[in-house]
Parts: sequence; C-alpha cells; structure tokens
Amino acid sequence: MQHFKAHLHDESGTAALGAALARALLPGLAIHLHGDLGAGKTALTRALLHAAGHVGNVKSPTYTLSEPYQIALDGQSVNVIHFDLYRMSSAEEFLDAGFREDFNANNICIVEWPEKAAPVLPPPDLNVWLHVAGDGRDVELQALSDLGLLCLNRLKFAPNL
Repeated sequence: MQHFKAHLHDESGTAALGAALARALLPGLAIHLHGDLGAGKTALTRALLHAAGHVGNVKSPTYTLSEPYQIALDGQSVNVIHFDLYRMSSAEEFLDAGFREDFNANNICIVEWPEKAAPVLPPPDLNVWLHVAGDGRDVELQALSDLGLLCLNRLKFAPNL
C-alpha cells in the first residue's frame, strides 16, 4: 500500500490512528505532518507516543521547536523526536539548531509544519495530511520511500464507519 485515506469521525478516531501508527513504526522513519492549525497534528502525535509506551505529558514543541521521547520498539530503545517548526522564521534556523543530525537510521522524526524548513529538511518517508471535515478529520497518508512503504504495509487501521 502506497496510499491510505480515511475519515476520522471524532477525536477518538484520531487517537485510534495514532495508536495504529505506533504499532507500525520503524527506526529511521521521517514523518511529515501537514494541516492547518487545529487539524490534529499534535493530537495524532500525542496518541502515537502514548500508544508506543511513553508515559507522561506530551506537549506541543511550539516554543522549543523539538521534544525528544524514548520508546521501545521490539525491545530496542528508539528516540522519537517531535518537531514543530511553526515559529521558525527561516530554514537556516533548522540548520543552526543542528536538527539535521537527528534524522538518521536510529531515530524516528515527526515534523509539524515541514514547509518552514523545506529546502534543508530531509525528505519524508511518510507524508500525513489532516483536514478538518465537520466534527472529524479527513486523513491521507502517502509513502515516499521503501521505509515509508513498509510502515504503511504494517498499518492495521479500520476507521469506525
């Protein structure tokens, strides 16, 4: 599967998708989240991190730009780094902060507002688009690499109709 689309009827649907993505994670993944303010990017990431085993608060890195979390995948410790680039004024800030080094075969990087660092941001393995639709959200996932394709093929999610 290279492409996945669904309608999430409410917040619990977003949480369920986050949990399903947590079960499909692989070290080295770069996931770019797209959507307007309030579309559910942070809610999806929060659900993913909690389902992946993080205990405690998951805050939006709006002001810190990045927040690291440690989870276990198949018994292996993996860093998940949640980026929120909304407040960046230029792509050079991304480079100056040293964030490029975080994108490697060991970490999982989840990036909100990737367009803010587009010229220098490493390409995603998986693009996720979230759009508010009534009380819910329309979501689309697209694999852009072999790793992204493997993640989507591992995804077991059926939205409640």
